[in-house]
Amino acid sequence: MKQNNPFLIYGYTSPEYFCDRKKETDTILSALENERNLTLIAPRRMGKTGLIKNTFYLMKQAKVDVKCFYIDIYPTNNLNDFVSLVGSTVLGQLDTLSQGVLKKITGFFKSCRPTITVDEATGMPTVSLEIVPEQEGITLKEIFDYLAASGKQCYIAIDEFQQITEYPEKGVEAMIRSYIQFIPNVHFIFAGSKQHIMTEIFVSAKRPFYQSTQMMALTEINEEMYYDFAKSFFEKEGKVLLPEAFQYIYQKFSGHTWYIQSILNRLYGYNIKQITTEIVENAIQEIILENEFIFQNYLSLLTNNQAKIIKAIAKEESVSAVNSNKFISKHNLKAASSVNTALKTLIDKELVYKNEETYTVYDRFFGQWLKKQRF
Repeated sequence: MKQNNPFLIYGYTSPEYFCDRKKETDTILSALENERNLTLIAPRRMGKTGLIKNTFYLMKQAKVDVKCFYIDIYPTNNLNDFVSLVGSTVLGQLDTLSQGVLKKITGFFKSCRPTITVDEATGMPTVSLEIVPEQEGITLKEIFDYLAASGKQCYIAIDEFQQITEYPEKGVEAMIRSYIQFIPNVHFIFAGSKQHIMTEIFVSAKRPFYQSTQMMALTEINEEMYYDFAKSFFEKEGKVLLPEAFQYIYQKFSGHTWYIQSILNRLYGYNIKQITTEIVENAIQEIILENEFIFQNYLSLLTNNQAKIIKAIAKEESVSAVNSNKFISKHNLKAASSVNTALKTLIDKELVYKNEETYTVYDRFFGQWLKKQRF
């Protein structure tokens, strides 16, 4: 399907509109095809969902009989939500829902009752599970047993996997680990955006998933390759994306994929033959202005101390030690203990992102807006 604008901001279409990531795609393909589960860690909007879907696209092109499932569990709040989402995704796509298959599904599940509905718009049947409270663990096991019994080669990507640590139920990690380790025809990608939590789940010797997967961190797309990708689409429309203009975008947003795509999408839609740095900056300010009321709302929900800290981080763009005397003194912040408390809240709210080395404002457009605000 040809896109009106080749710079996709959401969703995945085909490799034609997917920039590079060949090495990363090959790494995931190698892991899955050699029966290794994989953990993929990246900040939100770095492109991990697109990478997963690109990998699954190529797998299905090479082997039409494989089954690939992508499940984003970020909206789930408990084990019941998780099991319902996994069940509806897997049972809705694993088989063509003929009468024989429907009878098989209905007979397979003992802990709950599968419900089959038909979408009036598309005519496609879907399966949902009426899960009995406190029977979620048994139902999840039945889902995995059904996958095993199918005999089909299945690959399941669970995105925002760190969400399971927020569930009120105890022992969810151990339960999932115990269910999946003996399913030879099903392999998993566990993807997540909170680096410190994902690392704890898969690297800590105290956790059930300890050393059970191949680890992979997603970083920026190579600047030169990204420019060549972007330039080619502009050239097809008789337009010129100047190299210094793209470099300005790439460096301003530290190679963060979604923000670069957002700006390129905007620039591609302009009726302008040559894209200069000045035009890029105008596009950035246009996007920031459109979102100003959202950014103001972010600030209104913060305490004065939290607001001062996130503004200070935005001014610096990247900070290695927020609680250092130098940083505190420079930005007239409160004591280190107070900074640490506020910082934890900002990280939990996903307004500040922490990796192994630095702290940054999670939303890069918000960070650019904050830089211009007075203290």
